[in-house]
Amino acid sequence: MLGSILVGKKPVVTVARDTPVSDIAELLYRHRIGAVLVMDGDHIEGLVSERDICRCLHTHGRGVHDAQAQDIMSAPVVTATAGMSVAAAMAVMTDRRFRHLPVVEGNRVLGLVSIGDLVKRRIEDAEAEAESLKHYIAS
Repeated sequence: MLGSILVGKKPVVTVARDTPVSDIAELLYRHRIGAVLVMDGDHIEGLVSERDICRCLHTHGRGVHDAQAQDIMSAPVVTATAGMSVAAAMAVMTDRRFRHLPVVEGNRVLGLVSIGDLVKRRIEDAEAEAESLKHYIAS
């Protein structure tokens, strides 16, 4: 379940709609993350990822520094719940071709998972299952 992946993760970094793209790039670099949520109070307005910044660089050129989050954010944002399975989340992300998925309960953002988080969990689960089978066969 996605909720268990959020345990121990860094808090979600958020920005306002009018945050300059240059500030967002600095946040991504400083926090070593791939995306930020664009928030209006408790409401998710959009998501800005490294991919969005690259797209903005291509379309705006040097004007990327004058753009704001609202100009380049992906919206509406697809979300998941803490009870969603890792496999279901991976399927959504693969089908929709994005790498970050906010996890919410009601109006509250619980966290943000990346495709890397999900792949890591699937590998851990497969290794645990293999180890369990080894112990079963050996006993």
